[in-house]
Amino acid sequence: MKLNTKIIHAGIKPDPSTGAIMTPIFQTSTFVQSGPNQHQGYDYSRAGNPTRTALEQSLAALENAQHGLAFSSGVAATETVIKLLKPGDEVIAANDMYGGTYRLFSKIWEGFGIRFIYTDTTHTENIAHAVTANTKLIWIETPTNPLMNITDIAAVAEIAKKAGALLCVDNTFASPYLQNPMDLGADIVMHSATKYLGGHSDVVMGALMFNSDELRERLFFIQKSSGAVPGPMDCFLVLRGIKTLHVRLQRHCENGKKIAAFLAASEKVKKVYWCGFEDQPGYAVAKKQMRDFGGMMSFELKDDSIEAATRVLTATKVFALAESLGGVESLINHPASMTHASIPREERIKNGLSDALIRLSVGIEDADDLIEDLRQAIG
Repeated sequence: MKLNTKIIHAGIKPDPSTGAIMTPIFQTSTFVQSGPNQHQGYDYSRAGNPTRTALEQSLAALENAQHGLAFSSGVAATETVIKLLKPGDEVIAANDMYGGTYRLFSKIWEGFGIRFIYTDTTHTENIAHAVTANTKLIWIETPTNPLMNITDIAAVAEIAKKAGALLCVDNTFASPYLQNPMDLGADIVMHSATKYLGGHSDVVMGALMFNSDELRERLFFIQKSSGAVPGPMDCFLVLRGIKTLHVRLQRHCENGKKIAAFLAASEKVKKVYWCGFEDQPGYAVAKKQMRDFGGMMSFELKDDSIEAATRVLTATKVFALAESLGGVESLINHPASMTHASIPREERIKNGLSDALIRLSVGIEDADDLIEDLRQAIG
């Protein structure tokens, strides 16, 4: 199937008992057995549920993977990957990434003896130099949250392979519509399905996709044992959201291009972070590994004070000031106090995330309305 057809149909079949074209919501905790351990593939919904199975098959198909697993949140999916490790193992991670991931790594798992090395992964030689005999996992985002930095997935996959380490790519910002890390050599792809996969700001969920049967057994065991699984209603919502992923992302990309151009031309904007600009450092890599450049971006005002940023953040009428991203509605965000508040200020500043940085998740409204909203907010 071509991508647009696969998004709607892959992994999904009509319900065999009724012919329902939409996967039913199996709102049940347990399943009746004809004898001890004699069941129809399901015994307890923590271990498996038909609605979740349909979603996991769809997720795998989206990323050209053999297997998919759904979790109660993106952080739960991330933690499941870290649970593959043991004390003394090392993880190489990007120094520009989602604050919740940094918090999980530095505030939780470092305490259990996992060592995390943070580096600028846009220069893959940094990753190669950081590899040791204890390196078991390389974790990257591309584009990164919130500075839109681009990392060459195929190049990092080669480094991981030589090191005997797993490569996990957080593909949340790009979505499977724009980028497929499995095709570039990644071992695991992670999504906060809350974002573009769900697409309607009405569900919290995470996902992992991968090819290895052995990884599937290990990750499924952790999923079942730790219990961070989504409910069937949430699985239904993401299944519904996925069916319009391609048409939504087309508009996100169209609007994103227009908004980025508007911001870049504004006399009051100092810098725009968007991976679709030809003068962006990662543009060539982004063009190679992505189908388009998306609707995520950040910008800084020439007046780089917190007061000026706050005026913009609180003056928009169409853009809503809120956490999260990837929904049909446009959102505006202040990373330093919201999504990335858990990262120490000195680390944020060192990595280029200023106190006054503003992040946009450009939705699918009329682009002219979005531009006018930003125009009046910026002044």
